[in-house]
Amino acid sequence: MQNIAELLANEFNIRKEQVENTLKLIEEGNTIPFIARYRKEVTGNLSDEVLRDLDARLTYLKNLNERKEEITRLIDEQGKLTEELKQSIENAIILSELEDIYRPYKQKKRTRATIAKEKGLEPLSLIIYMQKETKNIYDIAKEYINEEKGVETAEDAIAGALDIIAENISDDADYRKKIKSMCFREALIVTKGAKEEKSTYDMYYDFSEPILKIPSHRILAINRGEKEEFLKVKIEKPEEKILNMLEKQIIVDEKSQFAVMLRETILDAYKRLIEPSIEREIRTDLTEKADEKAIKVFGQNAKQLLLQPPIKGKNVIGFDPAYRTGCKIAVIDYTGKLLDYTTIYPTEPQNDIVGARKTILDLIKKYDVDMIALGNGTASRESEQFLSDTIKLTPKEVVYAIVSEAGASVYSASKLATEEYPDINVSIRGAISIARRLQDPLAELVKIDPKAIGVGQYQHDVNQKQLTESLANVVEDAVNSVGVDVNTATPSLLSYVSGINNTIAKNIVKYRDENGELKSRKELLKVPKLGKVAFEQCAGFIRIFGGTNPLEVTAVHPESYEATEKLLTKLGYEKQDILDSKKLNELRENLKKIDTAKVAKELEIGELTLKDIISELMKPGRDPREELPKPILRSDVLKFEDLREDMVLTGTVRNVIDFGAFVDIGVKHDGLVHISQMSDKYIKNPSEVVSVGDIVKVKVIGIDNDKQKVSLSMKL
Repeated sequence: MQNIAELLANEFNIRKEQVENTLKLIEEGNTIPFIARYRKEVTGNLSDEVLRDLDARLTYLKNLNERKEEITRLIDEQGKLTEELKQSIENAIILSELEDIYRPYKQKKRTRATIAKEKGLEPLSLIIYMQKETKNIYDIAKEYINEEKGVETAEDAIAGALDIIAENISDDADYRKKIKSMCFREALIVTKGAKEEKSTYDMYYDFSEPILKIPSHRILAINRGEKEEFLKVKIEKPEEKILNMLEKQIIVDEKSQFAVMLRETILDAYKRLIEPSIEREIRTDLTEKADEKAIKVFGQNAKQLLLQPPIKGKNVIGFDPAYRTGCKIAVIDYTGKLLDYTTIYPTEPQNDIVGARKTILDLIKKYDVDMIALGNGTASRESEQFLSDTIKLTPKEVVYAIVSEAGASVYSASKLATEEYPDINVSIRGAISIARRLQDPLAELVKIDPKAIGVGQYQHDVNQKQLTESLANVVEDAVNSVGVDVNTATPSLLSYVSGINNTIAKNIVKYRDENGELKSRKELLKVPKLGKVAFEQCAGFIRIFGGTNPLEVTAVHPESYEATEKLLTKLGYEKQDILDSKKLNELRENLKKIDTAKVAKELEIGELTLKDIISELMKPGRDPREELPKPILRSDVLKFEDLREDMVLTGTVRNVIDFGAFVDIGVKHDGLVHISQMSDKYIKNPSEVVSVGDIVKVKVIGIDNDKQKVSLSMKL
């Protein structure tokens, strides 16, 4: 563990004690959100992102250490463990390097080399490889003739010996490391079309790029094209340089009797053994790095989507558009409760615009609807035109917002949706989900498999286990950064709170149903299976509005209540005063003047903890999402035909990928802002400039009427 701490400290450029303290907290079972929020003094204020990376790297290094111990034991059991070999194993820092060291000692299937060894030709292979013998090698080889073992001539003996040498060259960890390094510097990935037909992989039908420079999204696209049998892929390696390097390392004297046979053996070792396995390893390395990048981008996008600001206090119509089967309508009140639902047919083939308009206007009037959430799927643009014309006829102001319906169908057919709405048709559940996404994106989207929320890139091609783990962490961090109202939250939302699993989440809801609203955080300890450890982890992230303790609308942890009350008393206030707007304004002014270093000592708490307490007292009960830009609310429609080059529009970033961002500007398809059009400065990654949900001004720079595609620029 000592070595791991030092290694991590160097990798993350943080102090060794920060690493040691963090590792101790993780091993004690504390969650990352809890450590990031309530143990800042212990970790030296490491962010949740750094803590996640640290935790992942720790797991990798632990697995590496376990494998080192196993390999050391296996080689030792063969009686071949030397001090030098032991040191090489100890110094390996990546798993593939470690496996290369172990390669010569692995139990192999029968190969040409193992068969040659069975024939007793290993000593001859050493004579040839060492190149010290002056006697004619064919005369020496005659001594190894053994017809019973199938060695009938000197040539047979030499051929077998050279097979052993070829395998030894292939298994040499140092050679493999050098070859891989040369390939990563100089090799090209080359793709050719495997079919005549046109496809989305056209650009890769005759394509090459240095593997040193190829971006991750192209690796994943090529992998998918190969899997779907549209592409043939190979790595073009610097073969001549590799062979020259091996010859210089192995051949002692160019004029000796061994030079020609060793040169041929090196070529055989490279072509037959080294090249195929190195190609596989390079492809695996490229894919792993591309997966890692894609998963990170997906995670960033998912987090931004989950943290979109809620629209509170509004009754909403959820509108799930369609053609033949009709548009599904669900009316939701400001708490998310279903009030009414129906189906209308304003689109093809029925075109019942009059009947549909009457239904919508009646629902708006009956339920005092303020806004409409329109799904962005099939028939959404025709539905948008219908809605735009309809809401102009209402006496009150009604607006609509386009909502991504990615994953709504997944939710509708899920076990969870069936439990929530057992008597409601699957198709109507989609409209309910769309409406609730506008009201509270986080509470609704946690019900859906994060892979289905439509903000990724090649999410079905990457390592699914890693993606699932990463997205679970992203959702957990998002939920805990906002906090959860324990008296309204669904089990889905509660299950992502630090320290709370699915069973405890269901038990909380059951306790709430049986006993009424919880009045204090301490009451959580009455919930079955929620013990002291879980309480410590979850309490600070739980919000209780209208309870017995005003501090419980904030993220102040129960362990800091005493210090918080002392702070308030010192300033001449009580905890109830944070709910009084006049007294709260006075308190804010006093909090701004505090000398945090001095007061932290007086209260016997860390300064970082005190700063967090002050921040919570400044805005008690605030939702951090409210400070983000609200969704674009529309009352009129923009058609694709209305677009003109140089038009400046306001749009919402829907997805950020390696090569740019897709922006919803209110026409059928999202427009693309290529990375080159994002900034006048050089940027390495689009996420340096935009995040999912950002409201941005864009200029139309290209319109493809045939493909209905729009190119946009943020360089205004």
